[in-house]
Amino acid sequence: MAADREIFTARGATVGPALSAGVEECWMELDGVRMRCLRAGSGPALILLHGLLGYSFSWRYTMPALAPYATVYAPDMMGAGFSDRPAGLDHSMRGTAQRLLRLIAQLGISSFDLLGTSHGGAVAMMAAAECLGENAAPRLRRLVLVAPVNPYSVHGRRLAPFVGSRFGTALFRLVIGRMSFLYPYWHARMYGDRSRIPPGTLEGYVAPLAKPGLFEHALSIVRTWTEDLRELQETLPRLASVPTFLMWGSKDSAVYASSAEPLAKYFPNSKLIIFPGIGHLPYEECPEEFNRALIGFLTGGEVSG
Repeated sequence: MAADREIFTARGATVGPALSAGVEECWMELDGVRMRCLRAGSGPALILLHGLLGYSFSWRYTMPALAPYATVYAPDMMGAGFSDRPAGLDHSMRGTAQRLLRLIAQLGISSFDLLGTSHGGAVAMMAAAECLGENAAPRLRRLVLVAPVNPYSVHGRRLAPFVGSRFGTALFRLVIGRMSFLYPYWHARMYGDRSRIPPGTLEGYVAPLAKPGLFEHALSIVRTWTEDLRELQETLPRLASVPTFLMWGSKDSAVYASSAEPLAKYFPNSKLIIFPGIGHLPYEECPEEFNRALIGFLTGGEVSG
């Protein structure tokens, strides 16, 4: 899209892991904060939202596959990845969703498809609600939710509020000091089959830890988790008209696949695909099947894994 060319600014050498061919790193300022965004392809706009402790690196297999069909944007949301980490930012789901829509508007995008995974999926649903109404701008065309945080996954309802509690926060800070030892274990649990972890994946996710403040960002998110889920549940009935694609791994240990069916009831105009034996990151664990199904949905073709 030509409209965004004057928005982005250069920043010398690329930071973080090497980028796939055709993917470029861009920088822009939003609300006085520097944000990093990856961009690829041409055509209708598609925004990719990463999950908690993830960043645009999550989409390294998705962006090249989608580039022939769309202009794909993968931002490092404020506080995550290599974007700035300002203190005191509103990291509630609604606050993050509203910030996302300001980003999209600043890029000059009038209509878009939105894909969110995990916590980014919950933010995507809140953003979709903000886009409803005849005069809403920008306009959301379709919504893709990949194992989105939702009110029906018991695991997430219990764990995040505990981490956000005073005791849980203290324990989390203690764990941070041992993160170099524990991170590989935590990361491996996101996969249904650990033999499918792509080479260089752990190194890619660890790279932003060199920029201070990542875990403070995560803690600020979980502190409002219970209230955010309550607000999300109240918002869901408003999304019935949004064409939606739900994607899940059957062995997801972070957001249980059993929550897919009760969530899908709020999206009568939806499709659901569950990848057998796959964990929380299907776009990494089975990228070919994931991309094929996603392209089928976005192009109006057959959806298959």
